[in-house]
Amino acid sequence: AYCEASEQDRRLRALFQKLDVNRDGALCIHDLAVGLGRLGLHRTELDLLKIVKAGDKDLDGQLDFEEFVHYLQDHEKKLRLVFKSLDKKNDGRIDAQEIVQSLRDLGVKISEQQAEKILKSMDKNGTMTIDWNEWRDYHLLHPVENIPEIILYWKHSTIFDVGENLTVPDEFTVEERQTGMWWRHLVAGGGAGAVSRTCTAPLDRLKVLMQVHASRSNNMCIVGGFTQMIREGGPRSLWRGNGINVLKIAPESAIKFMAYEQIKRFIGTDQEMLRIHERLLAGSLAGAIAQSSIYPMEVLKTRMALRKTGQYSGMLDCAKNILKKEGMAAFYKGYIPNMLGIIPYAGIDLAVYETLKNTWLQRYAVNSADPGVFVLLACGTISSTCGQLASYPLALVRTRMQAQASVEGAPEVTMRGLFKHILKTEGAFGLYRGLAPNFMKVIPAVSISYVVYENLKMTLGVESR
Repeated sequence: AYCEASEQDRRLRALFQKLDVNRDGALCIHDLAVGLGRLGLHRTELDLLKIVKAGDKDLDGQLDFEEFVHYLQDHEKKLRLVFKSLDKKNDGRIDAQEIVQSLRDLGVKISEQQAEKILKSMDKNGTMTIDWNEWRDYHLLHPVENIPEIILYWKHSTIFDVGENLTVPDEFTVEERQTGMWWRHLVAGGGAGAVSRTCTAPLDRLKVLMQVHASRSNNMCIVGGFTQMIREGGPRSLWRGNGINVLKIAPESAIKFMAYEQIKRFIGTDQEMLRIHERLLAGSLAGAIAQSSIYPMEVLKTRMALRKTGQYSGMLDCAKNILKKEGMAAFYKGYIPNMLGIIPYAGIDLAVYETLKNTWLQRYAVNSADPGVFVLLACGTISSTCGQLASYPLALVRTRMQAQASVEGAPEVTMRGLFKHILKTEGAFGLYRGLAPNFMKVIPAVSISYVVYENLKMTLGVESR
């Protein structure tokens, strides 16, 4: 181990000296560009900027030897993880078949000839396999951390179509588009959402009731809330509002998917996957477009959940009543807090998910960069919960505004006025009414939707990605 460490130190010191073009003991972007160019490694300015940013601990805009060594050691650890993930036979070498298999696992199909083309670009000794040293040297000083980014790097080097979709949810490879797998994924996701929402509908209705009716003078608990609902309308009343909640899945998912694709084309490029801030922007805009399109259904869902026995004969009767008594504007009550809630939800959800993913990769990934189903579900659940927590006050205000006319004699209020009123009469706690049933449904909803999604994928003949 000592010999290996000193050998690595010698290798890194020699490399540092080669790259330190002006011999000032530090590497700036210009040094890296010239030095790597002399070694036959051409990197874009953006790549070099990422390297300096990642390693620059004292924020002086350049890397001294210690920072350079620390960056490369961390970088090599990530590269070794990817190497082990690709090395399916565990023989310390990657061949063409292993590359084909690894890409297939990610939903990307390439021929062996294309895989051999990738190999040739890295293979120094002509064996048509790559060992760890060849792999490390080829990806030297390139800010690549996980398999999708490495595939993207290959895409720049050897032109074959991978698609830009490996780390962004609800995107599909060219293969999936051509075979029609994309709509099967959407149908499976919609079906899973419908079953999950139906199973957790009683908790969702309780949340809406607590958001609208609970206050300091009317303290509604979970058991009391369920008892009240059953006493008023029987066990079936627990599912009020679920029909419209399930019906809006299909249009919302379809509009969001189409909008996301269009926005992605507008802000991205064919050569590059969307970066985190671009994914946040595209996802938020697509969410806003989808929500704007189906928002009247959101208002209907709230009104149906709050209705008393015999108040409406069904969804259409409810819609007619609202239109007749309150006019078209009633279908867009609470629209502004709803739109504002998308940004903190999407931003925090994405940021927490990326942080958890990277923490897991650095601490627990030993032989593979694949965390497995349980870790992915756990990360998704935690990030989604954090997103909900951040946007919950806006969601509560939106629900109260949607419910306004259903509460007799309630005055017309604005979003700002309602915030002030809640803070004045109930304090900050009032903005989180109904949070307990909302969180109680998170784990069962995630678990049910995952199980149903996997089973529906099998039924529809969708290959696992």
